[in-house]
Amino acid sequence: MEQDKIIQKYIDSKFATRKDGNIIVYDISADELVEVCKELYYKHKLPFKIISAVDERGEGRGFRIFYVFGVPKENIFLSPCLTLINQEEFPTITNVIHEAADYERKIKSFFGLNPVGHPSPRQILLHENWPADAYPLRKDFDWRTRPADAHGEYQFHKVEGEGIYEIPVGPVHAGIIEPGHFRFSVAGEEIVLLEPKLGYKHKGIEKLFEILPVSEKLRLSESVSGDSSFSHSLAYCQAIETLAEVEVPVRARYLRVIFSELERLANHLNDIGFIMLDTGFSFGGSNGARLREIIMQWSERLSGSRFLRGINAVGGVKKEITPELQTSLVSDLLKIEKDFTDVIDVVENSSSVLNRLKGTGRLDYQIAHDHGVMGTAGRAVGIAADARIDFPYAAYNQLKFEPASETQGDVYARFKVRIKEVHSSISLIKQAVTKLPEGAILSTKRIALKKNNYALGTVEGWRGEIVYFIATDSAGNIVRVEPSDPSFLNWPALGYAGKGNLVPDFPLINKSFNLSYSGNDL
Repeated sequence: MEQDKIIQKYIDSKFATRKDGNIIVYDISADELVEVCKELYYKHKLPFKIISAVDERGEGRGFRIFYVFGVPKENIFLSPCLTLINQEEFPTITNVIHEAADYERKIKSFFGLNPVGHPSPRQILLHENWPADAYPLRKDFDWRTRPADAHGEYQFHKVEGEGIYEIPVGPVHAGIIEPGHFRFSVAGEEIVLLEPKLGYKHKGIEKLFEILPVSEKLRLSESVSGDSSFSHSLAYCQAIETLAEVEVPVRARYLRVIFSELERLANHLNDIGFIMLDTGFSFGGSNGARLREIIMQWSERLSGSRFLRGINAVGGVKKEITPELQTSLVSDLLKIEKDFTDVIDVVENSSSVLNRLKGTGRLDYQIAHDHGVMGTAGRAVGIAADARIDFPYAAYNQLKFEPASETQGDVYARFKVRIKEVHSSISLIKQAVTKLPEGAILSTKRIALKKNNYALGTVEGWRGEIVYFIATDSAGNIVRVEPSDPSFLNWPALGYAGKGNLVPDFPLINKSFNLSYSGNDL
């Protein structure tokens, strides 16, 4: 659809629009905000992507808040924009679009802008010892100074009644995993309320994106969530490529598919194995680890990194795959698929495993929809959103695949979605290798970013959609990078999946989601 037709269809003619990168931006007033967002979300059913604030006081534009919605199949995003000059309040939209809740909380915590009417405006990600009046994403915040300790206390939600008691778990855990705290309110062994508390891995990623030289920003994107290094860096690169109007060579687009699906394969094989291991089925656990290790070795063989770092570049990729390696890769993938199928056949005939998976950790469709749950957890309840199809990038629109989908919403459904995605990833890699054209793998165009501009990069990571919002100033410098990992929206839904289950089921439920602490905490 042409840009003019998109504007005519989705945006009221009273608003003046401008195309910034791949985002159509139009200014709205605070009084218009809720109705405009409701119309995009409910009437036009456009997927909500992100809310991002930018401190543009130095440019004379105050604080600007961008509400970004996507137009599927068009790779165009619409953003009503609210400007705050000499004021620090804005109306919440959480009461009508619930998945906006934590984005608004984040804006309050990091920019000091208050979402008036928000149902739960508690601080997010920053530790309780962080002072309430220090806002790290304001441009005048001095990142080189340490704020005074605040000695605050986090208030968990309380359940009262006879026989109710609390079980605190974490943030330090017995295994080699990242820190996160889980507070269980239980009656006997049944979970009445489960509240995750995160932020222990907060490392100032968004502030680092502001202050690091441009040559280091790509490497920083690879560190947001280590098991999604390739997908995060790809989302970053795609946003920059939009701002620089760089055309990625066709061969590089196919190579990006291959590397993306290798990352997806390694992680799904790992999770499938650990889900089985958490049921006590060591045969499945050991084979999941074995198959994942083969993929990790292939990643290292192709790129020099088991986690596929150092491959993406603005304008393409830096690693080539020779014809000999292509042949060997496909041959090994066929063997892996056969082994994997045999393992799953054994599992499907194990009543002890299936009894643990079926009906455990069920997530309701409406709760998932309202929270914006995506990726494996979303597809397991029938939410079929997939950026590879809805907002095609790399060479995905040249390849054939069906998004995995289930409807039960339990651990078994999430398990089955992962199984389907393993087969899909192998098929996509084989197709990409077969169709891989000759040519360059990296654009030679000089990188110069458009001034006073905004762009969105979106990638379907193995956990779900990864979004990067990037803004430039009047000199064309990057002044704002906001990554959004799917874990950010999926973590709150974990508590709903835990409710009504037994405490010993929680490790299994948690693993079936397998969300990122680091990607959430930023």
